[in-house]
Amino acid sequence: MQTKSIFTTKILRRPVVEDLTGLSKSAIYEKINKKSPRYDPSFPIPIKLGAGAVGWCASEVSQWIEKKKEARS
Repeated sequence: MQTKSIFTTKILRRPVVEDLTGLSKSAIYEKINKKSPRYDPSFPIPIKLGAGAVGWCASEVSQWIEKKKEARS
């Protein structure tokens, strides 16, 4: 059984997630806010990196983008 090493997981900061998804900062935070009418439960949840820092798992962001591409067909 092969397990994925923690060291091969890339963490993306918000500006990179913005660039990859085409979403603005506010749109990203609306997608993860359960109280927002724009909440998207399929959008990756950020990982807390420190007191005021979060990041997103690159593979989860990539999977979300791929699902959006598939849904357009």
